[in-house]
Amino acid sequence: MVHAFKPDPLTNAQDMERFFDFVSLSPEATHMVTFLFSPWGIPANYRQMQGSGVNTYKWVNQEGKGVLIKYHWEPLNQGIRNLLQKDASEIQGQNFNHATLDLYHAIEQGNYPEWELCVQVMEDGEHPELDFDPLDPTKLWPQDQFPFLPVGKMTLNRNPEDYFNEVEQAAFGTGVLVDGLDFSDDKLLQGRTFSYSDTQRHRVGANYLQLPVNAAKTRVATNQTGGQMQYEVDRAPVRIRM
Repeated sequence: MVHAFKPDPLTNAQDMERFFDFVSLSPEATHMVTFLFSPWGIPANYRQMQGSGVNTYKWVNQEGKGVLIKYHWEPLNQGIRNLLQKDASEIQGQNFNHATLDLYHAIEQGNYPEWELCVQVMEDGEHPELDFDPLDPTKLWPQDQFPFLPVGKMTLNRNPEDYFNEVEQAAFGTGVLVDGLDFSDDKLLQGRTFSYSDTQRHRVGANYLQLPVNAAKTRVATNQTGGQMQYEVDRAPVRIRM
């Protein structure tokens, strides 16, 4: 899909015929295209849009028993709102930064947007009773079978003081996990986990996890050392035996 969106080599413009040619040959894209061209396809702004983890993860308890997990961010007080095509065209024609400025001004005025973090839980294993692969990132788990369970909340209560330091250098990756989280057999997740960290090392630098915006809030010990712009060594304490 990403390659289908690339500009035409002659005109340097996007060719929608090439995109729909890709879609026609990729049945797994049907679900996404249905959403894209439905009233849900154009979020009104960043405050009133949902978030999805896309991939399937695992939660593992102390006994080593795991369950499959899907993450979802649901807007709380601000609700969900989308735009019709004519409304989006009018707004974008006047201000193509409307969503960014909407979020900035809302936070500046103290109207802090909030999202509830919900999870869907499924037993880890084969599921012949389902008519889809639960590890397929192009599918949604039906809420009547796997209800949303609230587990947390996120509030955006301040704007960045320096956009480059706090946003442009933020480096997310599917392989950055804490104890109790694990990878499922989701093929897309497996590929992303190998590539994302390397991408951030190339984009930001070898020691990108030491930057304040990416650093852990507790002490970690990766035992990694060296590389450009290193300013600390997160090494485990060495015990010398006499």
